[in-house]
Amino acid sequence: MIKKILFLFLLLNGAFIGAQNLNPLQTSDAVAQTKWVDSLMNNMTIDEKIGQLFMVQAYSNKDEKHRIFIDSLIKNYHIGGLIFMQGTPENQAVLTNNYQSISKIPLLIGFDGEWGLDMRLKETYRFPWNMTLGAITDNKLLEDFGAQLGKHCKRLGIHINFAPVVDININPENPIIGNRSFGENRENVTDKALAFVKGMQSQNVLSNAKHFPGHGDTASDSHKSLPILDFDFNRLDSIELFPYKELIKNNLTSIMVAHLSVKGLEENKDCPTSLSYQVISKLLKEKLNFEGLILTDALNMKGVSNYSELGEINLEALLAGNDILLIPTDVPLAIDTIKVALSQNLITEERINYSVKKILKAKYWAGLNKYKKIELTNLQEDLNAIEDVLLHRNLVENSITLLKNESLVFPIQHLERKKIAYVKLGDADHTDFLNMLKNYTEVDEISNDTLDNLMINLKPYNLVIIGFHKSNDNPWKDYKFTDQELIKLQEISKTNSVILDVFASPYSLLQIQNFENIEGVLVSFQNSEISQEISAQMLFGALEIKGKLPVSIAGQFSENEGLISNSLGLLGYSIPEDVGLSSEKLSKIDSVAAIVLNGKMAPGMQILVARRGKVVYQKSFGFHTDEKITPVLNSDLYDIASLTKIVATLPLIMELEERNILDVNSTLGSLIHKLRKTNKNKITVKEVLSHYGRLKPWIPFYLQTLNIDTKNPSAEYYRREKSDEFNIKVADSLYLISTYKDSIFDIIAHTDRLKKKEYKYSDLGYYIFKEYLENYYKADLNVLTQLHFYRPMGADRTTYLPLDKFSKNEIVPTEKDAYYRFQLVNGYVHDMGAAMQGGIGGHAGIFSNANDIAKIMQMYLQKGYYGGERFFKPETINKFNVRYYAKEGVRKGLGFDKPQLKESVKATCGCVSEQSFGHSGFTGAYTWADPESGIVYVFLSNRVFPTAENMDLVKYNIRTEIQQLIQDAIID
Repeated sequence: MIKKILFLFLLLNGAFIGAQNLNPLQTSDAVAQTKWVDSLMNNMTIDEKIGQLFMVQAYSNKDEKHRIFIDSLIKNYHIGGLIFMQGTPENQAVLTNNYQSISKIPLLIGFDGEWGLDMRLKETYRFPWNMTLGAITDNKLLEDFGAQLGKHCKRLGIHINFAPVVDININPENPIIGNRSFGENRENVTDKALAFVKGMQSQNVLSNAKHFPGHGDTASDSHKSLPILDFDFNRLDSIELFPYKELIKNNLTSIMVAHLSVKGLEENKDCPTSLSYQVISKLLKEKLNFEGLILTDALNMKGVSNYSELGEINLEALLAGNDILLIPTDVPLAIDTIKVALSQNLITEERINYSVKKILKAKYWAGLNKYKKIELTNLQEDLNAIEDVLLHRNLVENSITLLKNESLVFPIQHLERKKIAYVKLGDADHTDFLNMLKNYTEVDEISNDTLDNLMINLKPYNLVIIGFHKSNDNPWKDYKFTDQELIKLQEISKTNSVILDVFASPYSLLQIQNFENIEGVLVSFQNSEISQEISAQMLFGALEIKGKLPVSIAGQFSENEGLISNSLGLLGYSIPEDVGLSSEKLSKIDSVAAIVLNGKMAPGMQILVARRGKVVYQKSFGFHTDEKITPVLNSDLYDIASLTKIVATLPLIMELEERNILDVNSTLGSLIHKLRKTNKNKITVKEVLSHYGRLKPWIPFYLQTLNIDTKNPSAEYYRREKSDEFNIKVADSLYLISTYKDSIFDIIAHTDRLKKKEYKYSDLGYYIFKEYLENYYKADLNVLTQLHFYRPMGADRTTYLPLDKFSKNEIVPTEKDAYYRFQLVNGYVHDMGAAMQGGIGGHAGIFSNANDIAKIMQMYLQKGYYGGERFFKPETINKFNVRYYAKEGVRKGLGFDKPQLKESVKATCGCVSEQSFGHSGFTGAYTWADPESGIVYVFLSNRVFPTAENMDLVKYNIRTEIQQLIQDAIID
């Protein structure tokens, strides 16, 4: 039994020792690594060995003189590495290739890339600060971040990235760490660092934990002076050293030692930790058993350079136990000092060999035994890839933190009851935030110099979003409110319901003494374009909120505090790859749009693509007219013609059917008594919606109101000025006699039906539905659609009678009418019949933009759910999205168009599923949704400009050709 226990103990102990890789620089092919290192060591002079200890700063934005200087250090002093500072990636790559080519032993290239190469290099990608990342609960994202940053480093020939910062930022007034820290909680900081290091080192890039033993609870900057940590060892061991102990257990490859005065570790208060034998050799190497690379922080910083003579500093750093001397001030002097020390036996060659071997092992670990020069082709593209944007968005989306949500002010719902204002505080840009807010509903920016005027202007609003925007240039920028801003915040919150969204350090909240009147508090951490856009989406519930506060706000919010907010099923906004589409392939749409413009098929257009609930392509092209004066904006309104059927009349019918007020098998005669003694009596709702009721396609009512001789509007029916008798406005200064609305219905009621029962697209049924719906509700379609759908959905740019709400500059003209109204039709419905109904037709009359149409189609795609509200039951959507007369050759569902049954008919690209649905419009509008692919597509144009005879858009199947491009862009 004893033998068995002993055997088990030895087995487990052996397994434990095997799992503990105490030498993180040792590679899996240790024999080959040792052989490579020894082969170099055996042929190196003492000068070459000493040179390996130095990592010198190099710039890629300086002149030839600087390049020659670095060349000389490599050739004459055999320096072992470079840390690149400011410049551009292209220049750095060229210089790196040059420097490597003249170095006898491959150089170890270092870099400060805490939040990406952007920390030093222009035209490279910037990821969020660590403080932002500290709010993320899914640490796999930190690993992904480390891996992606590692790929960037590797692509640019960087072998060691001086990240992550593992300082635990306990002091909010810390002038140098702050946003660079993952937060104040030791476990959170450690977990984030472990994940980051794992990701970085997976790419064979050395990671570097800094600033040992801990710079988080300091009030001064070691670049300028020597910060003091007045703590005993127990405190340091439990807080500052905690991340290092865990990282060392998990194969951390290098550590940077800070310039600090730490009384609990070094008796000499003037001795920086970077020069302390007690801190580096006794604590880090012996007690913590760290065998990775040890580097000083930059030796040109005041925190160390004031301590001793220049040459002596490097020697003392080496004697303390450092392996690499980072950014020495004077390399020749430093080397001379070390050589003198060797001659005086103050330091031994064995001590130098010890560090040089570690440096060479690190170079082998990073792949420098098989050095390859940097490939310059596509460098910029590789360092600014779609994968970077996707990761950045994911990091931000998982970091934003909701701290307060009184009265369930968040997310913003019941938009029909909201009048929303936005007020900006801070001195940085807010454009992306405000623009994204406006994608969801009407939001007015209110700004005034004086508080009194601001408060007066805010009186009509029942919700105020206050955005606090501070510079995102670097993590050290000022993040504080001004006194005037704090007063504004408190005064607004006393009288208005307020959501405060902070695009700055969470420490800015420390200035707010009272949060009692602020209903909602959101921390978005940074003022980047991505943060602004994602935060705005979260405010309306398009995205979930998952973040946890990485630091405490004394007396107000605790560290790790954060409320969860679920998605309400609104459209989000992202990039194509986020939803399995290719940006490159979708960009082909731009080329088709150019063809449309160059071919004068339409003067302008809006095109939108969404998938899986996110808009990923939204562009406007061209101008309002061929005069090319007013460019088309995403917010502009188009006459959507027959799309009105499925965004206005149909949903009202579906609503009544769901409430059992009518049935799809109800007859028209049962709905409208006036039809009981007509040939329309027994036509069913199902037949009308399927365009299978033998109704004529359309009736040109307007022709009967024109003068027989002049073909102009007849004085019998029209006046230039409005009166009680002539009050139906059909265009500027043109009013139709008020009794003609009844005449239209009577004409439809008594007109003959088609003899053959077959599919025939017809507008007439929707005139009948309009009559029924308005009689039932005792309100017109304009009021009904706003009340039932558009306002609750935030479709604030969808309406009948757009001139009642918008200026002509926001409404795209349709046609230069030379047959009825004899003017440019701008802001009035193009369809003559709808115009003669006062602009409110069941078949036409709605004006909208692509964004709003996408909301309505997304609601259908989500089986009637949108924005936290259920507009229809799923079974209702299913009932109407069915062909009931497919056997008879009818492709239509109930109201919805469906994919073609015959190849000769181009209702779609022929590439969408049978479950898909949509509609087209005479003016050049088109929209389609596919439950199978999750795609919503909207195309709006004024192809009828200058005249309706302009049919090329239809002739060349432009809209369905674009639909094919969208399908082709699917990558998963």
